[in-house]
Amino acid sequence: MNSDKNPFIIAGYISPAYFCDRTEENKLLLRELSNGNNLALISTRRMGKTSLIQHCFHNDEIIESYYTFFVDIYASRSLRDFIFMLSKSIVETLKPYGIKIFQQFWNHVKSLHAGISFDIVGVPSFHLGLGDIQRPEATLDEIFKYLSIADKPCIIAIDEFQQIASYPEKNVEALLRTYIQQCSNAHFIFAGSQQHVMGNLFLSAARPFYQSVSMMHLQSIALPDYISFAQNLFKVNNRQIDSETIRTIYQRFEGVTWYMQKMLHVLYNMTPNGGDCNEEKIDEALQTIIDSFRYTYSETLFRLPEKQKELLIAIAKEGFAQAVTSGAFVKKYKLSSGSSVQAALKGLLEKDFITKEAGIYKIYDKFLGIWLLDNY
Repeated sequence: MNSDKNPFIIAGYISPAYFCDRTEENKLLLRELSNGNNLALISTRRMGKTSLIQHCFHNDEIIESYYTFFVDIYASRSLRDFIFMLSKSIVETLKPYGIKIFQQFWNHVKSLHAGISFDIVGVPSFHLGLGDIQRPEATLDEIFKYLSIADKPCIIAIDEFQQIASYPEKNVEALLRTYIQQCSNAHFIFAGSQQHVMGNLFLSAARPFYQSVSMMHLQSIALPDYISFAQNLFKVNNRQIDSETIRTIYQRFEGVTWYMQKMLHVLYNMTPNGGDCNEEKIDEALQTIIDSFRYTYSETLFRLPEKQKELLIAIAKEGFAQAVTSGAFVKKYKLSSGSSVQAALKGLLEKDFITKEAGIYKIYDKFLGIWLLDNY
């Protein structure tokens, strides 16, 4: 593994060597999928859901026995968006398998023919536009007909699945539930980061997906495992990092995977070949990261409505904010009124600037929270 490449990956998935622990979670995923179950994978954002799914998909038994499709629908706003993203994922995934395998998909999705072309040796390309999907439900029907007859069982991971709850079409949940229930050749992982919305989707008796999946909540990787992982990656690349440095980062960012990786990525860059990394470098590494986001954060705050900006700063100062519409909170941070806070709160939640868990509001982007404290 010793190379010039930084081993602390902050985007995408490379190989098991760069993946920290999740042994039990990976086993659970494999067990549920191999037993033909669908699964809802829930955690706060940036905890590593996507990497865990990709890690699972790289298991030899999955590679040999299944087609695996991963689709991130975070940016989707309608059923048509969903179908566009799902179609693109299937085309790109099947492409390396060759024309014979792809032909099965092609034969069943006639409504997408205008958006798929082939080069001189038969390699397909996807150049569909959203406007080309004229009848979303008909295209969805074609996709599931393909999934039902594919020559290997399929696993479809849908990231940020809670987005379907906000689609303008009224029947999306029931429609998807019906197709999924009838498709014995495909298994699904529904990953989501808005825990209350995901809970409503799968735990409310009034919703179509009620009791249709196994539930899995992804927590922080245990500190001893992260210490071992980080020290090993430093060591095999001829560097050292002490356990207290890792512990301090872990506690500061509540063990959330992406922040751990980002901090360790920068600390690794700051440590020369043969050098040691200690707690004294943490503030410098953090400042390097905050500085890199400074312009983005300034622009973001500038574009926020004033009441939302004031509330965001107040929540950043509070850290773990409760009863934010109360008179005490309004007075403490010199906000306008409880009703204006309520309206601003709705906007910040919709834009993912803040999260709410068990009645506690927090800044979603922990680096943004630090920048706000430094500047306001």
